Amino acid sequence: MAEIQDVFERYEKKYLMYEHQYHALTKLLQGRMILNEFGRNTICNIYFDTQDYRLIRASIEKPVYKEKLRLRSYGVPRKEDKVFIELKKKYKGIVYKRRVPMTLREAELYLLQGKKPQNNCQILKEVNWFLDFYHPIPRVYIAYDRIAMCGSENADLRITFDTNIRWRESLLDLSKGVWGSTLLEKGRHLMEIKIPGAMPLWLSQALTELRIFPTSFSKYGNCYKNYLINTVDMGGIHSA
Repeated sequence: MAEIQDVFERYEKKYLMYEHQYHALTKLLQGRMILNEFGRNTICNIYFDTQDYRLIRASIEKPVYKEKLRLRSYGVPRKEDKVFIELKKKYKGIVYKRRVPMTLREAELYLLQGKKPQNNCQILKEVNWFLDFYHPIPRVYIAYDRIAMCGSENADLRITFDTNIRWRESLLDLSKGVWGSTLLEKGRHLMEIKIPGAMPLWLSQALTELRIFPTSFSKYGNCYKNYLINTVDMGGIHSA
């Protein structure tokens, strides 16, 4: 398949909103924001971690540097459909995301069986290092319905709204469908604002006016803290 690489460097801020705040804000965004190339979609992810959840345990301590690996699809893929292997790093508040596409079958052979793809791009070299260092395995499936927007005059300004966040720790295969336990109560929306620099003044004023304030919210982190932490102790994993 043709080689496509995506590299992102930006600030990402998250906001949890109630239904009335969401509707008020989306009205204010009309004319300033438009649906981007992904528009409305269901995002499906498998997060990889060590046997003892080393990566997410380190992440929730809010270190200066953290990293994670996930396999992502837009909708439920078949084995021959394109998915993305994403390596995401955060250093001093700046998010660096690198991703490379391949078919789901190729990704599974690579991540689960160690069969390296023919493509030997720089991103995959970084993923190879991550795999060799951490020896991660699939840990959690997380999916959500997303509306993805970009600025009508500034495409570098991106805003996403995620709802119906669900997760599971079994059948960790993107092709097995979108289902799982809910992570947020009904009527809550998770917004992410992704910008390369300072937030536009009009957007900052809109958030202040609607009393929408930034929060620290990790989907995988909340799965771990709320549901998975009891499966881990100092010696490793408790038996089920």
